[in-house]
Amino acid sequence: MKTRCFGALLLAVVLAGPAYGQTKNGGAPTTPPPPGALTCGALKAESARAGSGFQWTIAGPAGRTTETGALKGGPRFDCVDGAILVVEFTSTAGHSFFDAYFPDGNNIGYGRQQIERRGGRFVLPIQAKARIAPPFRAAFDYHCRLNMPADPIPAAARADCIF
Repeated sequence: MKTRCFGALLLAVVLAGPAYGQTKNGGAPTTPPPPGALTCGALKAESARAGSGFQWTIAGPAGRTTETGALKGGPRFDCVDGAILVVEFTSTAGHSFFDAYFPDGNNIGYGRQQIERRGGRFVLPIQAKARIAPPFRAAFDYHCRLNMPADPIPAAARADCIF
């Protein structure tokens, strides 16, 4: 009797094993944590824990930039069009930031509340378009929501806005 109960228990564990690895969202695998390094064309990003915060370095043809911050999690790196390195992070104070580094040595940065993702593309304020070199402008979409007296939107630029 004990052998039969043990066999039935063992069979139940073996059959139920795969269910233990499932998540509450219907069995879809969880997303892995953001990578600590990414190479994007001529640009390279690396991050590591530094005490109670994080340190990340962006290296490219224009040199190296190193930042350190108290973040909720490590910075997230993305590669846009195989050449533009995007860094996103949120400080422990809750402020989120977006920085885009270009292979020509330029970079732009905005508060994350001014950036959206739609259809897998980043949507930037239309004012950013003039600050991006022409070969890289098509990698982004643009919006016209950020109209400020210090940085107005020219009427001619409104035609390039998706909203």
